[in-house]
Amino acid sequence: MMAETMKGLKRTHRCGELSLKNEGETVTVMGWVQKQRNKGGIVFVDLRDRSGLLQLIYEESDCGGENFAKAEKMRSEFVVAAAGTVEKRAGAVNTNLATGEIEIRVKETRILSEAETPPFPIEAESRTKEELRLKYRYLDLRRPDLQRNLMLRSAITANIRRFLTGEGFLEIETPILGKSTPEGARDYLVPSRVHPGTFYGLPQSPQLFKQLLMCSGYDRYFQIAKCFRDEDLRADRQPEFTQVDMELSFVDEEDVIDVNERLIQFVCKEAIGLEVELPLPRMKWREAMDRYGSDKPDTRFGMELTDVSETVRGCGFGVFTSALENGGTVRGINAKGQGAMPRKKIDALTDMAKGCGAKGLAYLSVGEDGSYKSSFAKFMEEGQLKALVEAMGGEKGDLLLFAADKNSIVWSVLGALRLELGKQLGLIDENKFNFLWVTEFPLLEWSEEENRFVAMHHPFTMPVEEDLQYLDSDPGRVRAKAYDIVLNGVELGGGSVRIFQNEIQEKMFEVLGFEKEDAYSRFGFLLNAFKYGVPPHAGLAYGLDRLVMLLVHAESIRDVMAFPKIKDASCLLTNAPDVVDQAQLTELGIALADNKEEAGAESKN
Repeated sequence: MMAETMKGLKRTHRCGELSLKNEGETVTVMGWVQKQRNKGGIVFVDLRDRSGLLQLIYEESDCGGENFAKAEKMRSEFVVAAAGTVEKRAGAVNTNLATGEIEIRVKETRILSEAETPPFPIEAESRTKEELRLKYRYLDLRRPDLQRNLMLRSAITANIRRFLTGEGFLEIETPILGKSTPEGARDYLVPSRVHPGTFYGLPQSPQLFKQLLMCSGYDRYFQIAKCFRDEDLRADRQPEFTQVDMELSFVDEEDVIDVNERLIQFVCKEAIGLEVELPLPRMKWREAMDRYGSDKPDTRFGMELTDVSETVRGCGFGVFTSALENGGTVRGINAKGQGAMPRKKIDALTDMAKGCGAKGLAYLSVGEDGSYKSSFAKFMEEGQLKALVEAMGGEKGDLLLFAADKNSIVWSVLGALRLELGKQLGLIDENKFNFLWVTEFPLLEWSEEENRFVAMHHPFTMPVEEDLQYLDSDPGRVRAKAYDIVLNGVELGGGSVRIFQNEIQEKMFEVLGFEKEDAYSRFGFLLNAFKYGVPPHAGLAYGLDRLVMLLVHAESIRDVMAFPKIKDASCLLTNAPDVVDQAQLTELGIALADNKEEAGAESKN
């Protein structure tokens, strides 16, 4: 049978829009066949579109032989149009469907497109392997849960635009093809045909352009911006992602936080009916690290870190004392009621700790009889062990876990163990939405790889004024006017007050190890703009993908993006990245190195 057309039929409703209120109306619906059931003389068809499911009924006695024959032929994923009358269901009501009280008694049918049997069922909560679903993403996107995610994403984006426009922001687009300024993650490069041997950089963010817009007097800017970072992927990271980007003039940190708290409150209410109470809690960076071992703490559960450095100072356990002698700390977490945890599980936690940079993991379990079982008990006196348990708030049946090293490693290890135990022990309330501002980040952090200080956020972040005196003498001590917004242990976005005085910006570049000439080579267009009158300004950017992921309780941002990539940054649907014609490379002046020859040369050397 040749595919039919819609000619003469016009869709009047989407499937999920009909209800008993439409009883008796003549309607036309169109969509995909979810299921067909032939009961002999009567055929039931579940029709699906993005709004939901609707039952069609074909009775051979009243719909006509041709229409009935078409109904008998229908299979999963056929695309059909059906016209008929809305009726109250004669059979049992389907309480699982919004349209479960009605059905359409069909009088006319068109089979617009036939379909082969799909490689996996089109159903919510699919158990099909993700790799197969991503290969056939156009089929995967028909699943109702993914469609709900993407429709909610659309609604969230629309509400963000609505709110920010109402607050006096202007939506302005900035270039995708820009200058590569590698300071942070790797840039994606695009070769220029017109200027051989030169490259554009795809934006990691619109940072420099939005600051230029403030220099140009636009006062309040925002953009739903595509950004690109060539970095290793994980559940909440993709090589290309979407940012809700903004910048404001003549403001300070409080102004930015205020408008963004109200934005969060508005979007959450409109999107999922979530009431967000303002003001949101705040926590300084150092407090977050000391209490949770993370600058994006999940505050939905306790198990906070405890610093026991002074309690164990001078004890007989060399791991603890050597860490303290080298300027480090000893900290622990208390897994309440887990004193009987099997050694195999403790060993798994130890392996995890080593993966985070620790040399090992010390443990002490308190028996129900008050006895101690520990990996280091033989090195410490009974009184010292008792003092350590008391410092940790330990009770009978508890498991105490310790890390000893420099602060950065101790925080990383215990922060990761805390989250892992929180998941394993079911301590996290998945229905909670805990927002948190983390403030007063360090301006700089030391890079062992580059043997220099690097900007924790970016080189244009304003230092806290009272810390400017330490930029030369003690750069690691300087705090930044930077702030991150965190939700349930995930960084939603970050921002800062920007440097707008030339002398501070030049000093910042000096501390970062840039010669003045190098700084102007990289960022001269911004620095030159600052010579012509620049207002105090500040901004913030959200990861839109992450925000949607958390609001819909998705496990990965791939579940809220239409066409995501996998962990190696490739697309299973299109096979990108892929080889290109030699003619294209020649035109661009690009010659590819032979990896096999390079590998051979390296082995000889």
